Amino acid sequence: MSSRVGVVGFRGYSGAELVRILERHPQVQPVLMEHRSDSDTGAQPLNWKGPQVIRCTPEAVQKESLAVVFLATPAEVSMELAPGFLDAGARVVDLSGAFRLGTPEAYKRWYGAEHTSLKWLAEAVYGLPEFCRQRIPTARLVANPGCYPTAANLALRPLLEADAIDRTAGIVCDAKSGVSGAGRKPTMKTSFCEVADNFSAYAVLNHRHVPEVLMTSGLEEHEFSFTAQLIPIDRGILETIYFRGKQVRSAEDLISIYLERYKAEPFLRIYPAGQVPDLHAVARTNFCDIGVVYDSASGRGVVVVAIDNLTKGAAGMAVQNMNLMLGFAETEGLL
Repeated sequence: MSSRVGVVGFRGYSGAELVRILERHPQVQPVLMEHRSDSDTGAQPLNWKGPQVIRCTPEAVQKESLAVVFLATPAEVSMELAPGFLDAGARVVDLSGAFRLGTPEAYKRWYGAEHTSLKWLAEAVYGLPEFCRQRIPTARLVANPGCYPTAANLALRPLLEADAIDRTAGIVCDAKSGVSGAGRKPTMKTSFCEVADNFSAYAVLNHRHVPEVLMTSGLEEHEFSFTAQLIPIDRGILETIYFRGKQVRSAEDLISIYLERYKAEPFLRIYPAGQVPDLHAVARTNFCDIGVVYDSASGRGVVVVAIDNLTKGAAGMAVQNMNLMLGFAETEGLL
């Protein structure tokens, strides 16, 4: 018998991607939940052939026997909804930043607001399976990682664990994202006339995803410089990460570190030395592709990492976490 799972925020980009993946998942049945009081629950999404959209309440969670509820909602909405769903007996995968940072002080600094669900903030498990897999199966609340930190941490942490990076020289991450990463709500910055034929940096030295990189990689803030940039495409993230090697002779040395660390990981693809990925390679997949170029004379290294921000950076990762929580094969519905 398939498990029933709720999707809140299904009209947004990440939520719609989540529904797309869950519809082809052989072990689950998605149930769409409307959280906006001014929306009509009878208004079905285009091409949706599942059950009627239901209201987003703890009572509905119990009535529908939902095993997991996905929150593809803004952080403040997730903080409001998650406690009720958890108390109703469902488990929650939250795609917002509401429960990622662990402390109310960190949340206030990077998100500029007070946290309103301290109990669940303390209990939430950070859901990057490649590094947090042991804690996810028993978690009641999983905080799905941000898209930028997912790519950065998958690229950096193996090299940092192997002490292959000279941290005293600093690390620079130049990150480019498609416009869907900003969400579906229209703003001046994401309007067609602002984005088309343009390329812009934003939140320089103050991006709210930076603490997730530091938290998972073990870097200090002064060791890591991150700049996010908006490019005129719909989806995809490509990060170019610059560093100085430490006791590294060649790109092959770095590649061997990745191959050893990720040998059992189904969604990591490591390129041969000197080759790097592009966005076409990962579009609409849950893969993370990594390539390395290294100059032994100067000790300069460059890692290029690519993911789809709506899949491995959001909905695909959420399903990966759900699979672990419900005891399914981790790749179910994703390959």
